[in-house]
Amino acid sequence: MPVSFGMALAVNPEAKQKFSMLPDEKKWQIVSGTHAVESREQMRRYVENIITAY
Repeated sequence: MPVSFGMALAVNPEAKQKFSMLPDEKKWQIVSGTHAVESREQMRRYVENIITAY
């Protein structure tokens, strides 16, 4: 898991909880998507999207 993704999850408990409840296949899809994220702000939005998308 990329460090920036882990940090973004750490400051967003709701997203962290939803992510932890996902099946492993979906987690890998989300983690794979983080490789296209280029900034801290994009990562924050990416993690926030976990709340609404799942």
